[in-house]
Amino acid sequence: MQTGSLIEAAGQYVKTQYQQHPHPNLVYHNLLHTQQVVQAADQIASHYRLQEQDLMVVMIAAWFHDTGYLMGQSKEHEENGAAMAREFMNSRQVPAPVQQQVVDCIMATKMPQSPHNLLQEIVCDADLFHLGSKHYKERSKLMRQETEAVTGQHIPGVTWTANNLLFLEGHQYFTDYCRVLNKQQKDENIRWLRRKLEKKSEDGEPLQIIHNNEAVATHKEKDKKEKDKEKDKEQEKEKKPKKPDRGIETMFRMTSTNHIRLSSMADSKAHIMISTNSIIISILLSVLLRKLEDNPNLIIPSFILLATSVVTIIYSVLATRPNITQGRFTREDIEKKKTNLLFFGNFHGMGLEEYSWGMQQMMQDADFLYGSMIQDIYHLGVVLGQKYRLLRIAYNIFMFGLIISVMAFIIAVIFFPVKE
Repeated sequence: MQTGSLIEAAGQYVKTQYQQHPHPNLVYHNLLHTQQVVQAADQIASHYRLQEQDLMVVMIAAWFHDTGYLMGQSKEHEENGAAMAREFMNSRQVPAPVQQQVVDCIMATKMPQSPHNLLQEIVCDADLFHLGSKHYKERSKLMRQETEAVTGQHIPGVTWTANNLLFLEGHQYFTDYCRVLNKQQKDENIRWLRRKLEKKSEDGEPLQIIHNNEAVATHKEKDKKEKDKEKDKEQEKEKKPKKPDRGIETMFRMTSTNHIRLSSMADSKAHIMISTNSIIISILLSVLLRKLEDNPNLIIPSFILLATSVVTIIYSVLATRPNITQGRFTREDIEKKKTNLLFFGNFHGMGLEEYSWGMQQMMQDADFLYGSMIQDIYHLGVVLGQKYRLLRIAYNIFMFGLIISVMAFIIAVIFFPVKE
């Protein structure tokens, strides 16, 4: 059975299980949650471009990771889900090593999560993908309803909020993709929980932490600790060299991309001028010049058209002609920040070791890095300005020269006809 067909069969099998074993109390660990985890797993797996077999392992594990809730105690749902997945794969004659990979991925989601390879990391991050999404508030509310329904106990709002805050602050995604993609929204969710907890504490609600029966400091003490940590982090940040902000990086990237695109457009325009006028010159030399002896009145118009095409080609070539620099820099240039290592023309004549040293020096100095990026954009702009200036001259020469040539041909034919 092909990978796509097997994944589709697993999805249909799991959907059937949810239909045949309805649990009204499972308002969170239901089919919708499973489908969201499958979607997240597919998104993460697509980023890492998994091979077919690895993709199959991840997707089957995502489909079955919570099916154990339908079969028994929630504390053993990973084991039950793994057993159900193995039963399904046996019926589809999936090789034993692949079955074991699926089981390991499901068991890795057991709290605290403990993945040992990329496939397990993807499934674990997909299971808790909502922690860094805008759906966190909604999913947290459903999780609370399910917990109260299953345990038969009411959980105070302040207690639930405090435990969720502890969980989010202690949670870390395993894949680099999720750490980058979900960081901003996860931090926003943590800030929302902190504001909510502070408001509930001010209202006088009792705080009771129920996770692992551990005693936790009061909210005010925790706030104080958090503030101290933030101060320490700020001091550490001040000691570390400043890195480019995301907005600044985006600005530099977009500006460089636009300059490169404009340069490519200029080269295309120059190529059009060169090709067009080369054809005109070929026609003049091969056809028209042979007839000038019989039509001397066309000599001046032909010369004007020929001169127009030649001058246009010259300026078009000048617009695309590359400039080669020395391609070398010295340590003094690096120390005084006088060279731009982002432009190949400044280092193509250097050895790899010297260039690597220069790049290391630049990356350790934010001012040097910013300065090099600014120089790179500036020089790209200067080159662009020169290109488009020459191109404008070439287009003007071609336009006016073509008009003058046509008028000259008309005048020569009408007013100076050849006498037989």
